[in-house]
Amino acid sequence: MPYEWTGHPDGSTRRLRLWPHRSLPRRGFAAFILGTFALITVPLYPLLGTALLWGLLPFVLLAVAGLWWGLERSYRDAEMHEELTLGPGDIHVLHVDKRGARKEWDCNSYWARVTLYPTGGPVENYLTLKGKGREVEIGAFLSEDERKALYGELSDALRTARGA
Repeated sequence: MPYEWTGHPDGSTRRLRLWPHRSLPRRGFAAFILGTFALITVPLYPLLGTALLWGLLPFVLLAVAGLWWGLERSYRDAEMHEELTLGPGDIHVLHVDKRGARKEWDCNSYWARVTLYPTGGPVENYLTLKGKGREVEIGAFLSEDERKALYGELSDALRTARGA
């Protein structure tokens, strides 16, 4: 799961960190680029020593560079994350988007409510926290199943923080 709880489950301060799923780690990224370059050059081997090779080589390099750029862009976009701090008296949400802009929300944990909208939201199983007259989305980048699992965990953590 692309989220992690830290802290004590006994009701003291707990922290939840959420991040987008990474299907290709950095080590895999390097191997993928190298493998792609090796395979894309195979059709060029019979052209070694000809002028045609120099005509096709820039396009091969451009394709590999485009692939590199696209994957790097994906890594930059996935630097977004959310941090939820849940204490006995308050709850604080920090959302950092892909450009580094920060959005914060806080409220009394007693009045905070977690809601899962199975339908009717922008996505299936839309997960929100409501309190202080405002409703904020949690885990927009998580999958449907991950939001369902997080709903149960977040409900239990909120109930524990309230002392109920």
